Amino acid sequence: MTHPDHPITSLSKADLDLVTQFVLVSGSIKELSAAYGVSYPTMRARLDGLIQRLRAATGAGEADPLSSLLSGLLDRGEMSFGAARAVREFVRTREGGATPTL
Repeated sequence: MTHPDHPITSLSKADLDLVTQFVLVSGSIKELSAAYGVSYPTMRARLDGLIQRLRAATGAGEADPLSSLLSGLLDRGEMSFGAARAVREFVRTREGGATPTL
């Protein structure tokens, strides 16, 4: 039975593959990182991006545009976790307020 209106169906194939692999490793980010050949912080950032996309799809919260951008760059390997963190910290200090961390 399919559920075309379920929020998870709005995810990309890459996100769905990540969810599947996450379940198969019993939620172990360490094992998930190893399976994808990335560092733990990089995988944590990917999962944070996935969580934001699911929250947006369920109406549980708007996706932060900067976090969405940084997550996409991390997912595609176009930016390192350290660079994404530096951008986040730069924006936080420029805005003078707290923004969600990666």
